[in-house]
Amino acid sequence: MAATHPESTDTAPHDTNHPNAEAGRESVFSLPLASLSPGDPLRWLARGWRDFRACPRIGLFYGACFALMGQALWQAFQHAPAYVLALSAGFLLLGPFLALGLYDASRALEEGRRPSLRASLWAWRPTLSSMAIFAGVLLILEMLWGRASLVVFAVTMNTMPSSENMLAALLSLDNLEFLVTYVVVGAIFAGLIFVSSAIAIPMILDRQTDAVSAALTSFRACVQNPGVMFLWGAWITGLCVLAMLPAFLGLLVVGPVLGHATWHAYRHIVPAPARTDVTR
Repeated sequence: MAATHPESTDTAPHDTNHPNAEAGRESVFSLPLASLSPGDPLRWLARGWRDFRACPRIGLFYGACFALMGQALWQAFQHAPAYVLALSAGFLLLGPFLALGLYDASRALEEGRRPSLRASLWAWRPTLSSMAIFAGVLLILEMLWGRASLVVFAVTMNTMPSSENMLAALLSLDNLEFLVTYVVVGAIFAGLIFVSSAIAIPMILDRQTDAVSAALTSFRACVQNPGVMFLWGAWITGLCVLAMLPAFLGLLVVGPVLGHATWHAYRHIVPAPARTDVTR
């Protein structure tokens, strides 16, 4: 039966053409997802490190982009704090899409091909419409997050701290109500963004599925494995915080390793479809 399909002659280990059509016909809720164990995030990180070592120049290129974004955000906080929220939203939106190149490199290694920086820079082209829709959804969430943060600031802060001592003033115990409320609101929006995008972007790249199906699959993965996915989010957050401490230079390595690891998280949670699925 499979021989009647021209696509079945593709020699790539992971066929990403006809599964897309199949995914478009079946319900997103019928896609089988893996059950995870607490040790899986460490395995994803180990595979991400392996991929980084296999193509370090590509990884360092994207790592430099992440580090420069962090430096720009810090400079804005020091000299133009009013623009920090807007820049943060833009960087939070840009970061996952920069990682597209890392997903493409990991996919090439998985298929036995040599990763290419040029190919990784153009990996978004086949999925432009779906990526644009997903970017719009993330942008709306991040704009709502920024608006909510401004409301929290206006309600809980008595005065606007001066730019010279803003960080110390914001972290002061005198502003404990602000700190608690700000962290809670931020955690809610960060959680929404994480559950909707944990594996969505690599899924769009790999299967060329639509943005809604990818987001719903990501949400299903988090609901099906809440503890492990929470642990994965904690690993991502903790490593990013540690990477920011030495002038954001840690992002040169941590950023690309997390990008590669996210691909392996996706590949584990949504296994490549068997060829027999095509003939059903």
